[in-house]
Amino acid sequence: MKLRFLKMHGTGNDFVLIDCIENRLLQERDTPALAALSRGLCDRRFGVGADQVILLYPSDRADYRMRIFNADGSEVEMCGNGIRCFARYVWDRGYSDRDILDVETMAGIIRPERAGDMVKVDMGEPVLEAREIPVNLDGRVIDHPLQIDDRQFRITCVSMGNPHAVIVVENTADFPVHHYGPKIEKHDLFPRRTNVEFVEILNRSEIRMRVWERGSGETLACGTGASAAAVASILKGLTDREVTVHLLGGDLHIRWDDSNRVFMTGPAVTVFEGTISTDL
Repeated sequence: MKLRFLKMHGTGNDFVLIDCIENRLLQERDTPALAALSRGLCDRRFGVGADQVILLYPSDRADYRMRIFNADGSEVEMCGNGIRCFARYVWDRGYSDRDILDVETMAGIIRPERAGDMVKVDMGEPVLEAREIPVNLDGRVIDHPLQIDDRQFRITCVSMGNPHAVIVVENTADFPVHHYGPKIEKHDLFPRRTNVEFVEILNRSEIRMRVWERGSGETLACGTGASAAAVASILKGLTDREVTVHLLGGDLHIRWDDSNRVFMTGPAVTVFEGTISTDL
């Protein structure tokens, strides 16, 4: 079977996007088959290479439906960088001329919006109650101590449709993300695992972040992670309510406004398109 795909990225967080309206046979494939497809496509030596696979479906609840699979084949609720790329594809393909789209995800209806050359996304309200994130604790998790090997971290937990544990460190540049990231991701505190953000506070309006993504490892950027990191920094009184997040792949602008909604603005870029043969 030959599949047409697009390779896209948002601040270096890269995706293989497959249009399941065009590739209609994929609408008949079950989740295990799609997980296997995603593992193959994301492989950087034997596939296209990506952090995640994005699938575009028709929807009876919204304009379109988005499914997201990590490089390890696990399906996730939402992806901030991914939904910007999803929206860019919809507009470029001529599927909609609406400036604000309604996109069905496992985290609910998410609304990306044209913002000049960028895409602005209403990420919704952050979830702060531990059991709803989910975290195996009660109440809000702000600066909760977590011992990993020789080091005690202070974690602040937020869901932006998917779970995040945010940790403030002195210097992200030389922080051993690949050592601590997977251990925190799979800690017993997190029943569905967690994304982990390591954050350096630069000033009241800027932070620097590296991210260990659940199911993908360290990536150059994470939109929901940047949103969660901004919310955590604001909760801890370290920044104002508008924050530029500097990631390895570029910058995202995050605003947590008085309506309790988080807005993320950033780029969405098409790198190339092609076809690939699969056994699916």
